Amino acid sequence: MARPTLEDLAKAAGVGVSTVDRLLNGRGAVRRQTARRVQEAAERIGFYAAGLLRDRLRSEAPEQTLGFLLQRRSQAFYRHLGDALTAATLAAPGLRATPLVEFMDNLTPDAVAERLVRMGQKATSIALVAADHPAVTGAIDRLHGDGVSVVALISDLSAERRRGYAGLDNRKLGRTVAWFVANLAGPPGTVAVSVGSHRYQCQEANEIGLRSYLRENAPGFTLLEPMVTLQSDEYAYEAAMNLLRRNRDLRALFVAGGGIDGTMRALADCGMAGKVTVISSELTAPTRAGLLNGTLKLVLSHPVEALAARTIAMMTSNGPPSGIPEQAILPFEVHTPESL
Repeated sequence: MARPTLEDLAKAAGVGVSTVDRLLNGRGAVRRQTARRVQEAAERIGFYAAGLLRDRLRSEAPEQTLGFLLQRRSQAFYRHLGDALTAATLAAPGLRATPLVEFMDNLTPDAVAERLVRMGQKATSIALVAADHPAVTGAIDRLHGDGVSVVALISDLSAERRRGYAGLDNRKLGRTVAWFVANLAGPPGTVAVSVGSHRYQCQEANEIGLRSYLRENAPGFTLLEPMVTLQSDEYAYEAAMNLLRRNRDLRALFVAGGGIDGTMRALADCGMAGKVTVISSELTAPTRAGLLNGTLKLVLSHPVEALAARTIAMMTSNGPPSGIPEQAILPFEVHTPESL
């Protein structure tokens, strides 16, 4: 196969040959957005000077600090996400940026808002996982006024001045969980869902999707009021123990928020592991083990590396001229014991 030429690259990037020539040889200014498009096309078609273009874009890019404010470091999913965001920042073509990853143990709205403002003193853009609350909205408004953009990551926020949202279609995910319950959980009975907090929009949408599907398509299943775990394994353990003791006809449990480790421990202690259809979010070492030993039947997960790349792209792009928050909706991954 012939090596791609200058003309091939220009066609792939949708620019003129003279633009590619200026960029390759430094003969004149090229808009950064155009230069990035040329570099991405060069990588895509295997152009011989793709490395040179990447290095040139990186050396000419302004220095940035990208901040990532994530939830508890003790949760395997957030450690994995932090690593993926760091790697995506360093690998992004034409980007000269330092990743700043911080984890929060105190998830109360005021504490989150304070950490967000503090991070804004160092970062040029921030991606945040947080519950929706006026205190968080106020912090985002303040940072917007200071020229620091904020992306809602995993769970969307209602702040009008957020840069955008990167995550899943969580209502669709909830309806998918309900489909599995209706088709795999056996005879109709009781269904439960646990959430970290009703203020996480992603988990609220999960519950709405789950409830709406069962109401429309499987009315024999009764969905209980959600259990609140505060994203804590200890609270999740106690809530799951109470649930299992009081609902002997429990057919299925969807763990939409944090606390899967505590929930699986409660199932084992009650002798109910493998006897209830348990569905969880996020594929981690503990949920992988739960799938393999039969405690979990299904895990629906974010595509973490793709999510990290889309988040970096949103944080560093100019954005739509209208100023309307962007949405980067990614497809969720479905994991069963046989797919591992």
